[in-house]
Amino acid sequence: MTDNRNTILAVILSGLVLIAWQYFYNMPQMERQRAQQQTQAELNKSQPPATPGATPQPGSTPSPGAPAGQPAQPVVNRDTAIAASPRIKIETPRISGSIALKGARIDDLALEKFRDTVDPKSPAIVLFSPSGTAHPYYAEFGWVAASGSAAKLPDRETVWQQEGSGSLSPERPVTLKWDNGEGLTFRRTIAIDDRYLFTIKDDVTNVGNAPVTLYPFALISRHGTPEVSGYYILHEGLIGYLGDQRLQEYSYSKIDEAKSVAFNVTNGWLGITDKYWASALLPDTTARLQARFSSNLAGAKRTYQTDYLLDPQTIAIGGTGSANARLFAGAKEASVVGINFPFAGHGGYNKQLGLNQFDLLIDWGWFYFITKPMFLLLDYFFHLVGNFGVSILLVTVLIKLLFYPLANKSYASMAKMKSVQPQLAALKERYPDDRQKQQQEMMEIYRKEKINPIAGCLPIALQIPVFFSLYKVLFVTIEMRHAPFYGWIKDLSAADPTNLFNLFGLLPFDPTHIPVIGFYLALGVWPIIMGITMWFQMKLNPTPPDPTQKMIFDWMPLIFTFMLAGFPAGLVIYWAWNNLLSVIQQSYIMRKNGVKVELFDNLKATFAPKKAAEKT
Repeated sequence: MTDNRNTILAVILSGLVLIAWQYFYNMPQMERQRAQQQTQAELNKSQPPATPGATPQPGSTPSPGAPAGQPAQPVVNRDTAIAASPRIKIETPRISGSIALKGARIDDLALEKFRDTVDPKSPAIVLFSPSGTAHPYYAEFGWVAASGSAAKLPDRETVWQQEGSGSLSPERPVTLKWDNGEGLTFRRTIAIDDRYLFTIKDDVTNVGNAPVTLYPFALISRHGTPEVSGYYILHEGLIGYLGDQRLQEYSYSKIDEAKSVAFNVTNGWLGITDKYWASALLPDTTARLQARFSSNLAGAKRTYQTDYLLDPQTIAIGGTGSANARLFAGAKEASVVGINFPFAGHGGYNKQLGLNQFDLLIDWGWFYFITKPMFLLLDYFFHLVGNFGVSILLVTVLIKLLFYPLANKSYASMAKMKSVQPQLAALKERYPDDRQKQQQEMMEIYRKEKINPIAGCLPIALQIPVFFSLYKVLFVTIEMRHAPFYGWIKDLSAADPTNLFNLFGLLPFDPTHIPVIGFYLALGVWPIIMGITMWFQMKLNPTPPDPTQKMIFDWMPLIFTFMLAGFPAGLVIYWAWNNLLSVIQQSYIMRKNGVKVELFDNLKATFAPKKAAEKT
């Protein structure tokens, strides 16, 4: 009765774990993925509602910001909004788009190297969009007059003139000009490299009849609260590394609550980050910044803004003032952004521009000392073999070799434990009703044979930091996005697209869309392979003497199969490959210690329990 009760309890608990995992992990994950896909599709079509653009507004103290309470403008699609202003085309290997001459905003950017889906013909990722579109998102630069000044400055309605002609490219910067008619002439020279860096130089010439004091500013503004992944291990929202204030991360909900946060610092940068894409203002590292994160209402929607003011410049009659700014707008590629790691890091913009911890634009997490080397290893092998899936397999082998001494001791202890199974079975027969005596005698046997009863947990414990770091790398690095393996795996960062419950595509429906139970029916080929290899590994180990423990271990592969079904395919492939290597390694060590490998006997006993019981 006790054994039956324990068995039933183990089954119920296992089922509850499975249901809880699906409910709290897989269901929200699938909903967020669908919402993000829908949002990106709408962004490319450019047809949802929009709010007006933000302009820098001087107040009692000079400060750029987004005006609150403006009425919403009529909705227009993206092409219409772009056509509403004369523009300068942007042509680079990685970025396409344009600069609006009206307002001189950088507000039209698409990332040509990255697509919505694994289909190379799908639309390019849209990063920036102008005011009046679905999700306005842009960068703006300029000058703010000191409080009380009547100087006429360019704003969002100002139409600039291009000096010369032609598009913006890495080989050809462009220059814009505007004369305020009162003695101030503004020139802006914009350059771009072959990756994601814009360099902006503003000049103001004063031929008027009085000096003028101006503050250079830069801002990034985003309208509407975007869909985010919503995971604790990933930051999406406003971000900056601000001098002695160090890393500052504000989610959209956090800045909605705070409204505005100011920082007076030197040597900083700030911007807005998504999972894979980001925009960031990169002022000179010696500049003193009045930086700010803010959330305001523009019409019925939130606007999020990161901005900064530099020290004021007083431009004498006949004099010229200048200000420099830089904008990163693109994909968070590690080789481009940079990685700070001893002896092996990538330089990128972080090193090239001498920035302050710019590599933290990629969310390496608290355990960066594990995730960074994991990525660097994967990236190194990728450049050798040309496939991140194969790179994962090679890194797994390398990790196995690294931990071989520890695993060897663990498996040797497990082999000894298997050799004393007959003695443990005899104890149960000798003391059938005295569990305490059984435990005492069992521990005495372990002591004599120098067996560590928890040694079998070591191989799994060693996998935990590796598992987490690989999961983090697969989840946050754009290099893994749409990275194929072989066969049906076209994206290692996404779950296995096949499904047992529609016979792997033979039946024309998606089981995950079935109401109520659909979230429990995402089970692809690789999770099944992983579950089988884990089952093999369990059967290689000694059978636990306690019936409850045995039942839990018997159910564990099935539970893990469903738990990992929604994880990135690259992670599931790693776990399956690691299990297989562990089975081979453990079998070798058991033979080396003179212990019979009873894997196939245990498998047969699983399917023929009565016969196995009769033999015993």
